[in-house]
Amino acid sequence: MPTTTFLVAFATLFATVGVADIAFIFAALTKHNTAQQRFAFATRGVIIAGLILLLFAVLGNPILEVFGITIPALRTAGGLLLFLIAIDMVFARHSGGTDITDQEEVEARSRDDIAVFPLAMPLLAGPGAISAVILLTTGTHYPAEFWAVLVAIVVILFLAWLTLLVAIPIQRLLGVTGLAVVSRVVGILLAALAVQFVFDGVKASGILAGAA
Repeated sequence: MPTTTFLVAFATLFATVGVADIAFIFAALTKHNTAQQRFAFATRGVIIAGLILLLFAVLGNPILEVFGITIPALRTAGGLLLFLIAIDMVFARHSGGTDITDQEEVEARSRDDIAVFPLAMPLLAGPGAISAVILLTTGTHYPAEFWAVLVAIVVILFLAWLTLLVAIPIQRLLGVTGLAVVSRVVGILLAALAVQFVFDGVKASGILAGAA
């Protein structure tokens, strides 16, 4: 399994899935639920999110072909989207790319079961994560690289599941400041990866060569 591909996929998905951020939201939405209910929510949510992300991983290329989208265009657009998410993370803003909006949070609080919404989608398998999965899988050149991305998805979702199970203790341990620091550090790394995606997309498009 290509180590570099796995590490890039892992870092990108760690940020876009928001493993560090979901602890606070999940703890807030389930503070009145029992430990058994939180376990059930977390398990179902992660399984559903995994199916969604794996679906887009497998169907990424056919989707691009249907809409006539080239790989360079996807890498450039995906890089720009990830960069916007990175800015939100660094400056602690919420735009809906990896988080839920205020209206979605109000609706979520009125639900008895949050496994599908908002946990599976958009918290775990949100627009940012889906875009990242398509971007990562369509950028692979060998089967081993594709499998490396799939393994990264599974590992990230497993970490997310563990995080959800200990969400309340993590919230108490790190507090708002601790989670903000983690989010900002990951955001900086994601910004660098996003810029690299844009560079690769522009280079592969041949625009610079044509201009020269």
